[in-house]
Amino acid sequence: MERLSGKVILVWGFKRVLLAILAGAIGVLALPPFGFFAAMFVSFTLLVWLLDGSAAGPDSGFLGRLWPAFTTGWLFGFGYFVAGLWWLGHALLIDADQFAWALPLAILGLPAFLAIFYGVAAALSRLLWSDGMGRIAALAFGFGLLEWLRSFLFTGFPWNAIGYGAMPIPMMMQSAHVIGVLGVTVLAVFVFAAPALLGTRQGRVPGIGLAVLIAAAHFGYGYYALNLPPPPASGKAAPVVRIVQPAIDQEAKIDTAADRNAIFDKHLSLSVQPPANGGKRPDIIVWPETAIPFILTDNQDALARIADQLDDDQILITGAVRVEDMGPGVEPRYYNSVYVIDGRGQIIGASDKTHLVPFGEYVPFENILGYLGIENVVELPGGFSAAASRQLLTLPDGIKLYPLICYEIIFPNEMTPEIRQADAILNVTNDAWFGDTPGPYQHFLQARVRAVEQGLPLIRSANTGVSAYVDAHGRLISGIDFNEQGFVDAALSGATVSRIDDSVRKAYFWLIIGIVGMIAVISRMGFISRAN
Repeated sequence: MERLSGKVILVWGFKRVLLAILAGAIGVLALPPFGFFAAMFVSFTLLVWLLDGSAAGPDSGFLGRLWPAFTTGWLFGFGYFVAGLWWLGHALLIDADQFAWALPLAILGLPAFLAIFYGVAAALSRLLWSDGMGRIAALAFGFGLLEWLRSFLFTGFPWNAIGYGAMPIPMMMQSAHVIGVLGVTVLAVFVFAAPALLGTRQGRVPGIGLAVLIAAAHFGYGYYALNLPPPPASGKAAPVVRIVQPAIDQEAKIDTAADRNAIFDKHLSLSVQPPANGGKRPDIIVWPETAIPFILTDNQDALARIADQLDDDQILITGAVRVEDMGPGVEPRYYNSVYVIDGRGQIIGASDKTHLVPFGEYVPFENILGYLGIENVVELPGGFSAAASRQLLTLPDGIKLYPLICYEIIFPNEMTPEIRQADAILNVTNDAWFGDTPGPYQHFLQARVRAVEQGLPLIRSANTGVSAYVDAHGRLISGIDFNEQGFVDAALSGATVSRIDDSVRKAYFWLIIGIVGMIAVISRMGFISRAN
């Protein structure tokens, strides 16, 4: 290991660039659909050694001394995000004639931008760098802080935060319930980087000892949480939820009126199929994001058909586009919404999406970028509008669902205080945009972790992707894989774990950041003292 670390530390020029990119790309193997979390040990060990060798000249100024670390971190991030997000380009090929020109921006441009966060993380770490366990703590501090910033700056895009690489299975997800994905990220970076100490000796025993302790606590708490006895039954029959996955090709969804009618028929047909193995008839039926391919409030025949197919006491929850008339001479506003429809065909509840996808559902700085010919991928005049607030969906029997549309579920900070009243998280999505790539599986993992964080079951309906019912521990109870057409029925059991407030998770995150930062600072001060 010492010989290998020496070679990595001293590598230079083009070989150094390639090795930094490769180190980042290797880490993606820890994410779905692979789930090989050990890859992160290779990834971060190489990053530590590369940063060990990223010293600047003695005459460099403050920024000049940080530049080699920034470029190393940026190259690492570029490799990580290209390997982890290349599938975003698939959405642009749905209407290739119009959007294929933007492929380089999606496949290389976005990763290049996101890599800036990892470049800054590496530079910040280098400020606190020392010759032992302290540099591992510094790296965890830098990445934890920048992953936090990535979760909300520029509307936020926390996709594939490093912590998800430490949570491939439910037993490894349970820590997120206490410290959140950001807290897991900080500790995961420390553990993943710890093998670097084997190659440079300094701080090897305390550093690896602490990493082993953190990993043992991570696995141990997961085992404990999954083996807690379930709460006593309420005595009330749990409602049965039917999750529909129609697996409709995305090109068909944006095509002719005839196709739209066939799409609507397909959803209805799957909704009224008899339960498998003589099970109970579903009480709640869930359709995916924008399942209804026309403006439902303008189509009373469609509402009448829904009423014909549903029993009086059944409920349909569906994704749909909602339009709001703004008056004469003003363009209407369109919202990506969820409707609750009763057995008589009446819309009795709705919630609009609050966190839109940039360039997918709206164009930032539209007045400027519109002149350059940049348009939404979603073909609506002016794109979607964002709702001011999220509405809890309350069903007639009193069940409350917390609705998250598409990628809203990747944002821990989208969980407003209203979620404390919810009985389950509802996520409707359409991952057909991304084809049979890692994207839908990465999306599903992040949805499962939200369920664990909140201690709530997850009802997830995708046009195609992974439609599933997941319990409050992130365990898959029943589901449908990508591109499979059908439905699953599951009993809504309610929360099965004690609820921890989001403010507590945030407090633990900052406590962990403070601890690793303190270790880094103390180590750095000791390093300076020895140098003097």
